[in-house]
Amino acid sequence: MQPLVYHNPTKLIFGKGQLEHLQNEVIKYGKRLLLVYGGGSIKKHGLYDQIINLLTGIEVDIFELSGVEPNPRLATVHKGIEICKENNIDFILAVGGGSVIDCSKAIAAGTKYDGNVWDIITRKAKAEQALPLGAVLTLAATGSEMNNSSVITNWETKEKYGWSSPVTFPKFSILDPEFTYTVPRNQTVYGIVDMMSHVFEQYFHHDNNTPLQDRMCEGVLRTVMETAPKLVNNLDSYEHRETILFSGTIALNGILAMGARGDWATHNIEHAVSAVYDIPHGAGLAILTPNWMLHVLDENVKKFKQLAVRVFDVNPTGKEDRDVAIEGITKLRVFWSTLGAPERLADYNIGAEELDLIADKAMARGEFGIFKKLNKADVLEILSMSL
Repeated sequence: MQPLVYHNPTKLIFGKGQLEHLQNEVIKYGKRLLLVYGGGSIKKHGLYDQIINLLTGIEVDIFELSGVEPNPRLATVHKGIEICKENNIDFILAVGGGSVIDCSKAIAAGTKYDGNVWDIITRKAKAEQALPLGAVLTLAATGSEMNNSSVITNWETKEKYGWSSPVTFPKFSILDPEFTYTVPRNQTVYGIVDMMSHVFEQYFHHDNNTPLQDRMCEGVLRTVMETAPKLVNNLDSYEHRETILFSGTIALNGILAMGARGDWATHNIEHAVSAVYDIPHGAGLAILTPNWMLHVLDENVKKFKQLAVRVFDVNPTGKEDRDVAIEGITKLRVFWSTLGAPERLADYNIGAEELDLIADKAMARGEFGIFKKLNKADVLEILSMSL
């Protein structure tokens, strides 16, 4: 286990009716607020009106940025930064899923940076300060509500990168499972795949003596797998929405990563795929993750066997370790497919002709991956397996 320092300053406000805390939290940071949201579903389902009424009650001046994309784009970030600078915004409130929160983090950092925020996203510069931001979450998936990470797409250059900064943790995040009722089945499934993928990225590492971290990861995975089939067949279940929502937060708020450095190669490849094709992030992960697992299996067969036995209930009796590991990977693929997740890039009309371009995008920062360092040939193999 590696030495560690863990600090997460985000105040998590979780449960039914917790929107009532919004006024007391926002008022701490000023009177001029930028409200950031996506395509308008919060208006259709009444959450927008609830938030406006609460903010009006504390006499906040509200400015708005709507239309944040599922893969939030640099151009939208620039719009938000312009609004913040022109109107002396004190605080950003992100209402939506992880994409809205990611976009808001970039706006928060970019507003306090003299250059182009793309410098920060591409790690040519560091965010030294940021506007304070908070979140009201409406989608269980990314964990962005309780971490300092963000992913932004430059659609003009077909680049998509993840970045993080100590100054971009949300000050607070309000999570009411009822706000996720309106998420349709396909997006619910993509969110489930995303949070499970976050756990896998942290589970596969080469650090020694991490029995507790392994068990915590396995516990989250088993909980999600036990709950997910029930939820997708009963989207109005508060109990199942609650479990999945909390699982998504725990999956990526830093707790599972303490003392070990995870891989994150699959996310890097998916970012390249969706930078070129703009497919749902969770869908891309569902396609790629099992194939990454097969490609890197021999780096540590025993770890994959452990996953197969502990999470996927594979019976190892009389079997070779590698066969047990492969059976576990197969069970993962079947589980995601049963939920309705895609299996192949062809499901999005992605063919072999673009794989070289996607691989080049993935390799923009050089070789990557902790569990197994990947080069372009590795990426092309994983992509080819995913066709």
